[in-house]
Amino acid sequence: METRKFKDLTIRDALMFAAVMSDPEICRRVLELALGIPISEVHIQTEKTMAYHSEYHGVRLDVYAADADRTRFNVEMQVTLQKFLPKRSRYYHDQKDMDALLAGDSYENLPDTYVIFICDFDPFGEGFYRYYTRTYCEETGKAVTDGVVTVYLNTRGEKEEGISSELMEFLNYVKNSGRKTIPEEEANSFIKLVQRHIEKIKSSRAMEERYMLLEEMLQKEKQEGILES
Repeated sequence: METRKFKDLTIRDALMFAAVMSDPEICRRVLELALGIPISEVHIQTEKTMAYHSEYHGVRLDVYAADADRTRFNVEMQVTLQKFLPKRSRYYHDQKDMDALLAGDSYENLPDTYVIFICDFDPFGEGFYRYYTRTYCEETGKAVTDGVVTVYLNTRGEKEEGISSELMEFLNYVKNSGRKTIPEEEANSFIKLVQRHIEKIKSSRAMEERYMLLEEMLQKEKQEGILES
């Protein structure tokens, strides 16, 4: 499989998405749009951003909110249909809990965790732009306060109820990214910010070299997997 040229990457590509989301203001706005709640500040865990993980097969982004509750966020772009996203989410939540426990937190002090998948497909086939999932008690129908939430955003959504126009515009931008660029005069202020940041990233030689290195490592592992099978 031929490697995509760096200049051809869009926000739908894992490395470009991670690079764009490494900007604290863009990341904060995406989280606000995804969750529908105000977020005052975001701290990016830079040591895990755009890093290669052999067990993960790709680029992983971990974002931490710098609020009083130390809420943690994991955001990921998904452009290929994945059948086991809920179990993948479970793994991410568990990893964050283990990180907190290893850092000395007790169970009662575990921070809330949000895993957010931006999907270029409908993960549940019900036509919603956003699927917001948490733990519920079957008998009472009430949410369990375990602090575990997974949000699936669907760029192919059809049901607009409860979705802000800004979130819809962002998801449509993700869906059409690579097919057309929104003219500056037509894009809202947030989309303009994202598009300008992407152009800035593409002008960075250091980012291009990082992309080439990560792609080389991915291709090597894929090849080793073929030889072992």
